[in-house]
Amino acid sequence: MCEAAAMPLPVADAATIAEASLAGQTAGIAAALPERPVVLGGCCCAHIGAVAGCAARHGRIGIVWLDAHGDLNTPQSSPSGNEWGMPFRIILDQGHAAVGDCILIGARSLDPPEQAFIAETRLADSIDDLDRVLVGVSGVYIAFDCDVLDPGQIACFMPEPGGLSLDEGVGILEHVAGRVPILGMGLTGLVADAANVPRLGRLCDAAGLSG
Repeated sequence: MCEAAAMPLPVADAATIAEASLAGQTAGIAAALPERPVVLGGCCCAHIGAVAGCAARHGRIGIVWLDAHGDLNTPQSSPSGNEWGMPFRIILDQGHAAVGDCILIGARSLDPPEQAFIAETRLADSIDDLDRVLVGVSGVYIAFDCDVLDPGQIACFMPEPGGLSLDEGVGILEHVAGRVPILGMGLTGLVADAANVPRLGRLCDAAGLSG
């Protein structure tokens, strides 16, 4: 998945973060963050540093997390123990954003502990709640795991059937951009495929993050 970070996108600034640990990666991304970052590459753990950096700059931020999976496990609840199933939960538990200012869109492969967390915290998980969670925030970070899209729409690491079309994903980003500032976005879950580049370019354009 790391090779996907080398795909050329129409963004102004670029930095490469290569760290052996999640803590090192998080700190490196937060430190290298440009004014309006586009994070490109592998697993969703890359969002942690980006969100931390945006929250430090802008205070109360919202998160629009588009993903086929919840990424809401903890080391104790995770069936696999993989860190890439935990980043959204890490962000919430570390207080970078409040649950009430966040939404999970497109999830269709959730573990039972993730379902319980959503129910207990009332984390928004319906696109009908999107406008509600945007109220009162200084801006939002978009976490766009490309497996939120239906297989065939884009080449990604963990495709899941029943996803959004690329047009629907673009429409969601345009909707958000029309209501609050998009402070940054991460495009993750990718594999290195040249055919992805124009599709990712459309997402960057929709979010107003093209260079």
